[in-house]
Amino acid sequence: MSIVSKALVFATVQHQHQHRKGTKIPYMVHLLNVCRIVAENNCSDEVLAAALLHDVVEDTTVTIDDVEKNFGKQVAEIVRGATELDKLEKKAIEKESTWRERKEHTIYFLQHEASVDQLLVSAADKLDNLRSIVYDHKKIGEKLWSRFNASKEQQAWYYTTVATILMDKGKDSNLLPEIGREMIDLCENVF
Repeated sequence: MSIVSKALVFATVQHQHQHRKGTKIPYMVHLLNVCRIVAENNCSDEVLAAALLHDVVEDTTVTIDDVEKNFGKQVAEIVRGATELDKLEKKAIEKESTWRERKEHTIYFLQHEASVDQLLVSAADKLDNLRSIVYDHKKIGEKLWSRFNASKEQQAWYYTTVATILMDKGKDSNLLPEIGREMIDLCENVF
């Protein structure tokens, strides 16, 4: 079985009872969309596997060590780059990080530390999230924002900042500024 097929089966089992926030859409749809975005740009099988697994540490009981054991160091490093620090460490934290603190950490990581592969998976993840927001906003309007732990204005700040970073990282990959530009266009439609 290829590493991509193995990741697909693994992710399906781990996310089998999960749905997109506030919907009945199986969570696997998001993971397949993220994988499709990177697959359309001739990424390696390891990047495709990481795209399918990018939320497994954040949203299930799987640890980053489990990912490395099952899929290797390269896939685990890409998944690590797509996982919020609090959830990566899976430890009891005296004070739970706020939404803003978690997003500031993600922004810093994307801007200063992320490898091209980590940026690609994170960018595809954010793009699919934003596409879903735009789609749902067209269907239900401003009620959409009650699904989230952050306001419409906070979401606008986050996605616009990530898009700007991706456009600035264009020297590393042609895909990054393309995703950044699409994100800016989507932000203008919904925020």
